[in-house]
Parts: sequence; structure tokens; C-alpha cells
Amino acid sequence: MSRVGLPVTPSAVLALLVVALTSLGPLSTDFYLPALPAIARALHTDSAGVQLTLSIYLLGFGAGQLLVGPLSDRFGRRPVMLWGMLVFLLSSAVCVLADSLAILVAARLAQAFGACVGPVLGRAVVRDLYGPAESARMLSHVSTATALAPLLAPLFGGWLTAAWGWRATFVALALYAGVLVLAVWWWLKETNRHPDADALRPRRMLANYRALLADPAYRSALLIGCGAFAALFAFISGSPFVFIEHFGMSPQQMGLAFGLNVTGFMIGSTLSGRLSRRLGPARLIHRGVWLGALCGVVLALLALTGPNHAVAVMLPMWGVSTAIGLILPNATALGLAGYPKMAGAAASLMGFVQMGLGAGAGMLVGHGVQHGTAALGLTVAAGMLFSLAAWCLGPLGRRARPSA
Repeated sequence: MSRVGLPVTPSAVLALLVVALTSLGPLSTDFYLPALPAIARALHTDSAGVQLTLSIYLLGFGAGQLLVGPLSDRFGRRPVMLWGMLVFLLSSAVCVLADSLAILVAARLAQAFGACVGPVLGRAVVRDLYGPAESARMLSHVSTATALAPLLAPLFGGWLTAAWGWRATFVALALYAGVLVLAVWWWLKETNRHPDADALRPRRMLANYRALLADPAYRSALLIGCGAFAALFAFISGSPFVFIEHFGMSPQQMGLAFGLNVTGFMIGSTLSGRLSRRLGPARLIHRGVWLGALCGVVLALLALTGPNHAVAVMLPMWGVSTAIGLILPNATALGLAGYPKMAGAAASLMGFVQMGLGAGAGMLVGHGVQHGTAALGLTVAAGMLFSLAAWCLGPLGRRARPSA
């Protein structure tokens, strides 16, 4: 399974494959979002119960990355990707057949372990090929293309749910995984030029993670991304019930409303890719955290005191999504910049912490979303204010302050 064939050169096919792999994460959550109320009814649970299928997925997605990164640093990106896609394919089939919430939650956990290889190793492949200088620009372009997944997935997921029921969404995910298995097998050569024979030794793994957390620049980038991701996942997990149950939208309308918000992320990441060479990642993060905090506070205020209308959620959340498009690719690039020999471990730790906070945000929103939009607005605002604080108090913000 090695197909080493080094050196590997960037190409359009490889870029498309990285986008498809990175899209697996958002597809696995966003595709079945319009089906969440239907799943709750079919499996005889409430919004908090069905939210568990999202939160357990995110926890598994984050925890799996702690092993996936070192595995790829030791054995290479390609074989780990192949095994991950196979696990995702099989667990998606179990989701299709699930007849209880417990089985669906367990299958979603296994699905997460398979899905996490796509985004983590997709980012690692970009770092392998482009190095620290160009990876921020390339990750922004990848983020823009990947944003098509959450833009289109709820639309198609809503249509599939309305036409064939909620199980059809998992059939589609299984088919997508099958295509990725074939694509990785035929087109992905190994990009890890620095295999580390000791990467899987427990002491080495702990030492690597300790070294990463001891680096103030990495820690600052990690925390900035954590707040933005928590805000994003609060919206992802809460929006189906806010739009469908609270505002009375159909699954198709909910998919459209969700997709409109994703255009903000696409615009933010597109601007990031175009401006990264001229402004640099730090200055783009600076603009993103202030925009996100402002729009997050507006969202919270409207949720608490404003009109009871979907537009009062969608407009400020669009601004938050734009800010997240500026923040996440640049925070990731700055976090990975100094670690060419353990890019997998650096990406894994970043993903694990972000996913853990995102899962917590999802659980928080899941318990409060039945009573209106306040829980969603407050959680999004808290996440963006956390990113702003991490920027202002951390070394990245202090370093960029004179020129920003």
C-alpha cells in the first residue's frame, strides 16, 4: 500500500483529492442535519438525545486524530487514509441499518474514527508539499473548495430525507466513502518525506504533544481556532432544531438556510487565500476575530431581545461564518508552520482539542435549543469572544499588533 514514488509534485488531481478528503468531516455532520428531527421521531428520542449522535461523532473525530497523526508520521499518509476510508464505509452501512439510538450512536463513533483521517491527513499532505510559507494560502483555497460540502450537503440531505427518509443520507455517505477508497488507491502517492520510526512510541508521542503545547505560538493558534470551531459547531448542531422546530421550516428550507450561511465561510476563506501573501496569516486572523466577536455579540443580543424571526439568526451568523473563514485556515497554517517532521501530530492535537470544545458546545446547545434561539446565540458569541481573547492575550496577537 505504500506507492512511495517520491518526490510528489502538486497537481490539480491531488488538490481535488485533498478537497474531497477534507470534505469528509463536514459532509459527515452536515449531510444528515435536516434529518435530525426525523431521526428523533423515528428512534423515539428528543433533541438532546439525537444531538448525542453529533457530539459523540465529534468526540470520536477528535480522539481518533491523536492516533491518526502519529500513525501517518510513522507509516505514511496513504495507508492510513485507505484504512480510515474503509472504516468509514463499513460504519456508514451500520448507520443505515440502525434501529435504536444506541446503535446509531455507536456507529457514529466508529464513523468518526474513519472520517478523521481525511481532514487531518489532507492538511498534513498540504504541509508536506507546500511547506510553511505557502501552506496558509493553499489551506485557504482548500477551505474555500471544502466549504462547498456544508453548502450543498444540507440541501441534498433535506431532499433525500423528504424523498426516502433519514437512512438515505447514510447510504449517500457510504457511496461517497467507496469512491474515496478507489481515488486514494489510484491517485495518492506517499507525501511523507520524513517518516519517523519512533512516532508511535508512547513516550515519543507524549513528548511531541508536550513540545507542541509548550510552544506559545502553537498554543496561541490552537486556542484561537478552538473558539472559532466551537462557535461553528454550536450553529451546526443547533440550526436544525432552530430552523425546523422553532421557525417551522421544512428539511429542504432548512438546508437552504444553512447553505446561505456557509457562503459567508466561503467568502472569508476566499479572501484569505487571495490576501495571505500581501497581509499574512496573522493580520487576517486579527480581522477575523474582531469581526466574529462583533457579529457573535449581535447574534446573542438579537436572540435575547430581538425579533423572533429566522433572519435575526441568519444575518449575524453569516458575519460569524465569514470571520471563521478568515480564522481557521490561517490559525492552522501558523500552528503547523514550525513542524515539518511532525505535521501529522501537530494537526492531530489541534483537531482533538478543537473537536472536544466543539462537542461541548454542541451538547450545551442541544439542551437549550428546545426553548428558543438564546442558547445558540449565547454559545456562538462565547466561542468568538474566546477567540478574540486568545488572540489579544497570546503571542500571535502581541507580535502582529504594531503592524495590524
